[in-house]
Amino acid sequence: MSDFEKINNIALIEARFYSDIADELVNGAKNIAENNGFLIHRIEVPGVFEIPAALNKIWNSGSFSGVVALGCVIRGETDHYDHICREVSRALMDLSVNHGIPMGFGVLTCENYEQAKVRSSIKERDIGGRATLACIEMIRIMEDS
Repeated sequence: MSDFEKINNIALIEARFYSDIADELVNGAKNIAENNGFLIHRIEVPGVFEIPAALNKIWNSGSFSGVVALGCVIRGETDHYDHICREVSRALMDLSVNHGIPMGFGVLTCENYEQAKVRSSIKERDIGGRATLACIEMIRIMEDS
């Protein structure tokens, strides 16, 4: 694969636990990627907890210039939410910093389903699009370094 082809590939790792939220996050991500000349490759994982392991695996393939993590965690009745949000965020940050991965963080951490709908909607907060734009900006910054 040439450097040009690699530079134009972004992996979207999407947690499918809340499939309708994931679909909207992906829609926003696709719009931004396509408008900026990037191809996306979707990798589906069951939930947010699985994103870091999948990201590590696909990054080591050398096929992508950046990665966007997409998913949603909604607070429940136990402290499970706190553990998942903290550990996934830390694992993604560690991967990004330690491996120089241009990454967009599009993992929603919400109090309720309504918040998740607003944040994922391409007509409202468009976090999938914003995370993809952040990834593209980081790819460009790292190219210039």
